[in-house]
Amino acid sequence: MTDTDPASSASLKSIQAPLKQRYRDDPEAAVVTLAADGELGAGVACRVTTGRALAEAGLHPATGGDGTQLCSGDMLLEALVACAGVTLRAVATALEMEVTGTVRAEGDLDFRGTLGVDRDAPVGFRDIRLTFRLDAPGADEERIATLTKLTERYCVVLQTIKGSATTSVDVITAS
Repeated sequence: MTDTDPASSASLKSIQAPLKQRYRDDPEAAVVTLAADGELGAGVACRVTTGRALAEAGLHPATGGDGTQLCSGDMLLEALVACAGVTLRAVATALEMEVTGTVRAEGDLDFRGTLGVDRDAPVGFRDIRLTFRLDAPGADEERIATLTKLTERYCVVLQTIKGSATTSVDVITAS
């Protein structure tokens, strides 16, 4: 990578330096509200507006869906993979490490909980596993450990899942 490469360490640091300074000087400037919007669709579905397309989520086949719509549980794992992958690439760039590979997230759900079959069965994932398969030529175990530690620390979705963010639910009716 070169300094003119947008994915170079120097370029990334150059782009992020003024942001970091601004957030040091004004911590409130670092607080940004992200949002996702959806529209209740026909049948048992919700259309979610993404940055590039409209994604329609529906029931997972294990709850009666036909598999033609996205499962929100799958979307959560996809968001984790996306965030972890981008974070790993950013950390690797900052550490000037050449890294290729794959990211996989798996989660175990007991659908008895979400279907109300067993009140003691949890609703939601009971276990989530995030796996990186990396090829990092020349990187020793210590560098890989640093890359992993920093990726875990700075991955927004992973930290949100691990920390169980305070969440509220509001309902606003049209009438």
